[in-house]
Amino acid sequence: MELKLRKLPDRTPVKLAITVMPDLHEALRDYARCYAETYGSEEPVTELIPHMLATFLSTDRGFAKARERGVQRS
Repeated sequence: MELKLRKLPDRTPVKLAITVMPDLHEALRDYARCYAETYGSEEPVTELIPHMLATFLSTDRGFAKARERGVQRS
């Protein structure tokens, strides 16, 4: 049977642990404060980071072109 909707992709979250320098941590906290002021909703930095990364990757034209060419995955 052929359906219009394709099989859904894997949606299992992958947990990553990172270490950041103090200046980046401060900038992330400042961003979270700006976010709260802008949208009236406080979100922890850990909730914002995945969306920040996704936005960065989706708007990086060089990265998009590299993926179209078939970036080697390890």
